[in-house]
Amino acid sequence: MKELVVPFRGERYRETGEGRLSRLIAPPYDVIDAAARARFAALDEHNIVHLMLPEAPSGRGDRYGWAGEQLVQWRRTGALLRDAEPAVYVMAQGARLGVFVALAAEGYEARRVRPHEKTHAGPKADRLALLRTTRTNLESIFLLAPDRDRALEHALAEVAKRAPDATAELDGVQIRFWAVRGEALSRFPLPDAPLYIADGHHRYETASAYARENPAADRVLAFLVSAEDPGLVVLPTHRLIYGTGHRADAVVAAWRSWFDVAPLPAGVDPIAYLTQLGRDRTACLVASPDGPVLGLALKPDARLDEFRDLGASPAVRALDVARVETLVVRPLLRADASTPTLGYTADARDALASARQGASTAVLLNPTRVAQVFAVADAGDVMPPKSTYFAPKVPSGLVLRPVEG
Repeated sequence: MKELVVPFRGERYRETGEGRLSRLIAPPYDVIDAAARARFAALDEHNIVHLMLPEAPSGRGDRYGWAGEQLVQWRRTGALLRDAEPAVYVMAQGARLGVFVALAAEGYEARRVRPHEKTHAGPKADRLALLRTTRTNLESIFLLAPDRDRALEHALAEVAKRAPDATAELDGVQIRFWAVRGEALSRFPLPDAPLYIADGHHRYETASAYARENPAADRVLAFLVSAEDPGLVVLPTHRLIYGTGHRADAVVAAWRSWFDVAPLPAGVDPIAYLTQLGRDRTACLVASPDGPVLGLALKPDARLDEFRDLGASPAVRALDVARVETLVVRPLLRADASTPTLGYTADARDALASARQGASTAVLLNPTRVAQVFAVADAGDVMPPKSTYFAPKVPSGLVLRPVEG
């Protein structure tokens, strides 16, 4: 069986000064809305959004074909240059360290790459159409390596001691970038299976589907981070229930069957309180426009066996997000006198502000732990939607990877 991760000949922007490179990169496609797309596109004619979220001019064909044509043109004019020899590419993004590698696009059957999310057909069809016309990985997936001996963590830290080859900034986060090649590459420890997808399930499944069409395209660009990295941050995704009939009071009695329920103490920081409340049990905060912020902590003797929709495996049934979705969020949705909608945010302060302003009822959670992500993936199960938010998002455009050769 072939190696799971290997070096590759990356393709990078010719101009890599911080001011210039900062205008060329962008977050992943799936967190860019129309306004953000327009903002990044306006920064530079070669910003990566012109390729990964293409918009063809009127009469110039479909947007996927347009992206392929633009990529050819960028290469022809020298905006993008291919490295002469294989390398791995280390990135420090704030405090987090990781490395760009080429991952085998082999699907999940071999269990060397393990998912924790369910995917949807629409995004995969979109990414596959783009991959077929560009034949290039324009952005990466995000992988975690268990790294129990911390070999990867230590190797990345050694690389980060030297002056970077390039620097940039994206959304207020400083980025440093190094190419590791030659003798240094021969000593660099590339981990083996299993590896776990943190973000980019749709992109990985798309790459695996394309590899079945085109056996020469058998790898995909991946950003690999040690699970032991002290800069690795997983945020919770808080729930926002929008509607006119905010009825938290209608479900408090039901919540008391499973949770100890009490108002947030006066003068206490809500986020610190939630952390303390959930230190050894499932907990959440519920902030509604018409009442106090409530702290809910699962009773030690709570019997959850009757809730079959918590999840198929014990690993999922143990997740805070699965329990809060089933026991707190769904009853709130049913109790709303209007037709409510569900929104999400990773910013706890925004969630609380939304409730204070009367816009929504907010349900705040503690983060899912990396060990829980691994446990769910090892069980072959999937988490509820929006269970994790790995921050910051891996930037697109620092290095590209042509999928053939």
